[in-house]
Order: sequence, then C-alpha cells, then structure tokens
Amino acid sequence: MVLTAALRAFPSIFRGATLRLLGKTLLLTLLLFAVLAGLLWSGFHLLRTHFGWGGGGMAEATATALTMIAAGWLLFRATAMAVMGLFADDIIAAVERDDYPRAAPRTVGWGRSLRFAVASVTRTIGWNLAALPAYILLLVTGVGTIGLFLALNAYLLGRDMADMVEPRHPALPPIGQGSRWLMGLASALLFLVPVLNLLAPVWSAAMAVHMLLGRKS
Repeated sequence: MVLTAALRAFPSIFRGATLRLLGKTLLLTLLLFAVLAGLLWSGFHLLRTHFGWGGGGMAEATATALTMIAAGWLLFRATAMAVMGLFADDIIAAVERDDYPRAAPRTVGWGRSLRFAVASVTRTIGWNLAALPAYILLLVTGVGTIGLFLALNAYLLGRDMADMVEPRHPALPPIGQGSRWLMGLASALLFLVPVLNLLAPVWSAAMAVHMLLGRKS
C-alpha cells in the first residue's frame, strides 16, 4: 500500500496547482535558510570582532558554510515540512480534487495549519537533538547513525503526514501505526536523495492523501 501510494503521488507533483504550491514551499524554505545563514554570519562576525580573532570575512564565511552544512540534514527537513504545513490544506485539496473528487473533505482552517507547522518543527528538532548523543556514538558502527535517523524520522514524518490528512476526513478510520511508520520511512528516504529532497514535502503530502483515501478505491 505504501509503495502504491508513493507511486500514485508522484504524478500529482507535476500538476499545475501542485506545482504552484511546490514553488511557494521551496521559495519560502530557501528564504528562511538565507535568513538563517545571514544571522549565523552576523553572529560569527560579532564573535570574531569581539575576541579579536583573525581571518576576516573568509573565516566568517567558512564558519557559516560549515555550520549550515552540519545543520542541513536536520534543518532542511524540519523547515521544509513546517513550511509545507502552512500550505498543507491547499496541497491536499489539489490532490483530492484531481484524484478523489467525491471525497467531500472537511475544511481545515489556517489556524490549524499554523499549529501543525509549529508542532512539526518543534517535534523534529527536539527529538533529533535528544538523539544527537546516540547519533554520535553510533558513528563508529558505520550504519547505526543513519539507521537510527531513519527510524526516528520515519515515526515523526509518518505522524506529520497522518496529521495533515486525517482531520479532513474524520469519518474515515485513521491510518494504522505500522502504515504511518512505513509511509514516514518512504518520506525520510526521499529527503536523503539530492533533487528529490526538494520535491519530498509535496510528494509526502500527496502520498498521505493516497494512503488515507486510496483504501476506498
């Protein structure tokens, strides 16, 4: 079912309404990263000038770049999903309109989308920071860190994806815990693949729609 939902979700990304929403999501995500990079550079500049360290602008730029790279594995996923949460209602509605025109969803307001986005980014950053010591310890195993990262974020993403679609269809049975985790794992793997990770937020939302509503078709 998860593989079927993922395959059915892929064409949904390239429809007009979804592409426009994808553009908004990517633009806002990249804008937030640009703001973060600017804040980091300003912080490193203040530290360097305060303590009289050498290196000039090159040292500040290098420190900013390294910090952004180190944080990217967590922050891109968290930021992209949070931003996508703000537009989740529109994205899901577009997929439902094209593939499930008789679904009759309940409207979910902007306030809930905002609460979802805040809860999503808080959970993602909080749980991954809590797991950071384990990530570091498992580096010696070669595969343990990525395994733990995928397992944890599969749970977090699966919960996010279910929370996006289930409130729109309260009369339907919720997606099972096992299916949630597998759905989240598929999404987590997408976030690890260059280029595909740019499509991952919208792809994940569309996949969740097919996971919930595809059971009836």
